[in-house]
Amino acid sequence: MNAPPTSDDAERAGSQRGPGGRSGREGGGIARLLRWDAALGVLLVAVFLAGTGTTDGFADAANLSSALNDTVEIALLALPMTLLVVAGQVDLSVASMLGLSSALAGSLWDGGWTFELIVPICLLTGVLGGLLNGWLVTRVGLPSLAVTIGTLALYRGLASVVLGNKAVADFPETYAQWARSTETVPGTFMPYPMALFAVLAAAASVVLHRTSFGRSLFAIGAQEEVAYFAGIRVKRFKLVLFAVSGLMAAFAGLVYTLRYGSARADNGLGLELTVVASVLLGGVDFDGGKGTLGGAVAGVLLIGVLNNLLTLGDVSHEIQVIVTGGLLIVSVLIPRVIAVLTDRRHRRLAAS
Repeated sequence: MNAPPTSDDAERAGSQRGPGGRSGREGGGIARLLRWDAALGVLLVAVFLAGTGTTDGFADAANLSSALNDTVEIALLALPMTLLVVAGQVDLSVASMLGLSSALAGSLWDGGWTFELIVPICLLTGVLGGLLNGWLVTRVGLPSLAVTIGTLALYRGLASVVLGNKAVADFPETYAQWARSTETVPGTFMPYPMALFAVLAAAASVVLHRTSFGRSLFAIGAQEEVAYFAGIRVKRFKLVLFAVSGLMAAFAGLVYTLRYGSARADNGLGLELTVVASVLLGGVDFDGGKGTLGGAVAGVLLIGVLNNLLTLGDVSHEIQVIVTGGLLIVSVLIPRVIAVLTDRRHRRLAAS
């Protein structure tokens, strides 16, 4: 009788999986030579240099600070999304939760509540929304894609009920100034909200790549059944991830509201596409079990830089959405092409 797999077996399953669910041996070769996150970093530098040489004002510290500030909500949402996708899950309701958090903050502020009390209520709402997603996935057994498409509509609808078509402004200047200020961390062009993201990203990177929790996520994404029999509490891990995703989405909603100085039910509409595109562009496998936090951050920055260049070039928002969609397709297609080519190469070697 075969012994049950150990936790080391589960971790190896996560680390050895290649693109599309293949083993590390099958996914090696070309994939190892072309580290996706490293290549993305080179591409980011190339785009930056191209923008500096072709677009007036692009490399100015004020513009770079503005570009980073415009990316902060996407960056915040991408952190828990990376962990979810590594575990083989996805949360498409994040932008709607951002909108619900914004609408709730606006409604409570309009009702005379203090902002110090509004913040924990919005964050708690995010956690509850994430727990609902997690409960439907882990206890009811529904796929996360279907669940979060449903809650995407649910949370956006609740935002409309809470605030209607109104727009609430005049939030406390102390908080609003922090969110929209062009002041940067001394010696850098990084605005303070993005500096907060950098701290959170560093913490998330340690959790994902240096702890047993992170190794468990890779194991769950690679082979969930193996992870379960290795003693990993798969359902609990997923529930925690969805709760954190909801919490971060609610926090991003508060940042978005303060930065634009307006609480609306449609804040962040369609932002989930950019978040998912950033994570997948960063080399995180949509099938789970593969990816790095650094790659996801590089994906966020690349899309932010491209959008800034397009904006400076007076390119319409519609074209920017098309570019984002194209990058999403490319980020899914290229790893699959590499996997197919690698598989064919191994077949030829095995036949010879």
